Amino acid sequence: MNTCVIAEDEALLREALLEQLAQAWPDLDVVACCEDGASALEAIAEHAPDVAFLDIRMPGLTGLEVAAGAAQASPRTQIVFVTAYDHYAVDAFERGAIDYLLKPIQPDRLAATVERVKARLGGRAMDAASVEELLRQLGGQLRPAGDQPTLTWITASAGRETRLIMIDDVVYFRADNKYTTVVTADGEALLRKPIRELLDVLDTSTFKQIHRSTIVNLKAIASVVRDDSGKGTLKLRNRPETLVVSQPFMTLFRAM
Repeated sequence: MNTCVIAEDEALLREALLEQLAQAWPDLDVVACCEDGASALEAIAEHAPDVAFLDIRMPGLTGLEVAAGAAQASPRTQIVFVTAYDHYAVDAFERGAIDYLLKPIQPDRLAATVERVKARLGGRAMDAASVEELLRQLGGQLRPAGDQPTLTWITASAGRETRLIMIDDVVYFRADNKYTTVVTADGEALLRKPIRELLDVLDTSTFKQIHRSTIVNLKAIASVVRDDSGKGTLKLRNRPETLVVSQPFMTLFRAM
């Protein structure tokens, strides 16, 4: 039985794709359904599925960034991008001979895509260079105009005190159940929202996700060390602790 990972941040669209795949590919085993890019990348690294259906725009890592990591973490995984982009972006996919599905997904298009994926199973999927070229071609389209503006400051609790913290002063964010711990050079504070809600409002040129539960400020990194297992460790400029970069994220980190 072939295996699959689905990554789509909108619950209704995720369920719709599941239902359509059940019709188009009845014996496909969906091993993970993810609602953000980091979870998708970790699921691909863990399960090494035959195919991954990736929404292009997701909180945190985009579908293209997930594919770039997957090219190293699971080279055999065939990638199908799911997109609502205009014809300019679709042209980029077609020039790269990369499978994609346009939203709303049409049954005949899905059926044709499934047949192409089945024919390629067992071979190497898209390489990292192809993904990087797509990233270059699509450029700013990954975050179209009209998205929420990036944060410049936040308020977080430290005991009974509410602190105003400038985003530039944040060293890293760490998931803490339904909340998020904000770590600065001076200490820690608690932000009363999940880390997932930060992903779309942080400046991605400065803040990068290095693990499902950790987002780091690139300006706060002193050095990166990679061990024999493929994991990375970050040393920080103004904090004594180190941060672990999970293995599937190292490809993205090297490309920064």
